[in-house]
Amino acid sequence: MLLTITATPPDGADWPATDLGFLLHKNPDRVQVFSQSYGQAHVFYPVAGQQECTAALLLEVDPIALVRGRGRNSPDFALSQYVNDRPYAASSLLASALGHVFRTALRGRCDQRPELAATPLPLRIEVPTLICREPELAAELFEPLGWTVTAEPVALDPAFPEWGASRYTKLTLTGTLRLSDALSHLFVLLAALDGAKHYWVGNDEVDKLVRVGEGWLGTHPLRAMIARRYLARRQPLVREALARLAEVDEVEPEALDNAVGFEEEPAADIACSTQDTPHPPRGLTHQEKVDGQSESAPGSAATPTEVNESDPKLRQASERKQSLATARREAVVEALHEVEAARVLDLGCGEGALLRDLLKDKAFSEVVGIDVSARALQIAARKLRVDRLPERVQARLTLRQGALTYTDAQLAGYDAAVLMEVIEHVDPHRLSALEHAVFRAAHPRAVVVTTPNAEYNVRYETLEAGRFRHSDHRFEWTRAEFRGWAERVAAAHGYAVRFKPVGEVDPELGPSTQLALFTIAKTQNETQNEKEASTDV
Repeated sequence: MLLTITATPPDGADWPATDLGFLLHKNPDRVQVFSQSYGQAHVFYPVAGQQECTAALLLEVDPIALVRGRGRNSPDFALSQYVNDRPYAASSLLASALGHVFRTALRGRCDQRPELAATPLPLRIEVPTLICREPELAAELFEPLGWTVTAEPVALDPAFPEWGASRYTKLTLTGTLRLSDALSHLFVLLAALDGAKHYWVGNDEVDKLVRVGEGWLGTHPLRAMIARRYLARRQPLVREALARLAEVDEVEPEALDNAVGFEEEPAADIACSTQDTPHPPRGLTHQEKVDGQSESAPGSAATPTEVNESDPKLRQASERKQSLATARREAVVEALHEVEAARVLDLGCGEGALLRDLLKDKAFSEVVGIDVSARALQIAARKLRVDRLPERVQARLTLRQGALTYTDAQLAGYDAAVLMEVIEHVDPHRLSALEHAVFRAAHPRAVVVTTPNAEYNVRYETLEAGRFRHSDHRFEWTRAEFRGWAERVAAAHGYAVRFKPVGEVDPELGPSTQLALFTIAKTQNETQNEKEASTDV
């Protein structure tokens, strides 16, 4: 398989094209060979002139070595292990070789020409044979990054055009970008396009994806799809990667949903004081406490200072359009205040976005976060920085692992329970179990439920028609469907229910998020007593 990178200096440039060799740390005057676990990678320069220089990465794959590296569960005598397109079509193998051979250039380092490494250069990248059945997909992946894309399907056999196209695409990218950025795009997207990775995908791949994708992947319109493909559709790893990308690139975490975590805030923003001796939150084991810790960013524990409201930067920030994730959390907190809840259950708390807001509000004396994912709870503990919170704040917090479709006697007696963007992640046939566990067994005084409004989805330009906002959603309801479900549940379990819009409200389609507030219905005697009391007054 082959990949070429061509640099052409613009008119008036003070650098020759052969300086590409400095940036790649590979001399244009000689051929270099690099051993890989599955073959050999060759770097050479078919063109090396003052006006144009082309570096080629040629990967020779040894099919026997590739099979030898497979796990024990692979079919030992499958012919396809030895006879396939892996040695010829660009895939994760080429991405891995690129990361190894050009690792210093990938990091953007060039001690001899540092100014050139930081400069966008006119580049042309060609991949003659790329595994990609849909050329349009290659364009959708690379064009948002500043590339002009030419993606041509490769004929199955040029002698028989009626046979149609093969599953391969000839890819040509042209653009003016930093070389390190170009290499990072190739490293991630070549691997993402490969549906049969040659290596095991684990937690270290999340670290690699976040590191290499920093600065561009977090804002890519197809970042969720890229992460899924790169991480072999291992959903826990995908969620962690998207959450970390949102933090690194400071993007709004709710782009289409609340699936990618939230921006981390200093521990001092949750606590009124940092003078108390902190201790781990109740409900986490010692190992979870250790795993949940992380190094703090410089200045993250600074004591809050007086805010100058006349600061133009702060005024500008306050005028920015509020994110849907923020509006959703504020609506939930407002509903909890409305029912005067003090002891609150956050059911399906995920990585703790709502927990943070609840802890910052002294009106909530006890906050319990419950999630089926132990990993999510560890991340929540890290993001909340519970090891640095004052003892009186930590005493209000409990993190527990549990499934919402099973009854738990310890959840009974609370003032309110919150199901924020949770029910749509439950299989429809399991909803009745969740209803029983929350509304019948736990039976809090109030329940707050938020869920996407499916009718509003057409307003998201990057969301394909008929697709859900998140790959883990089992359904998304219209306003009528949500109202029908909520009214049925309320009637069955002795609640009254009211509905509120969250986020922008479209005159025709309604709000982006819909909220239902369930409160225990008053009996006729209670209603009569209240009327008599008001009359006496």
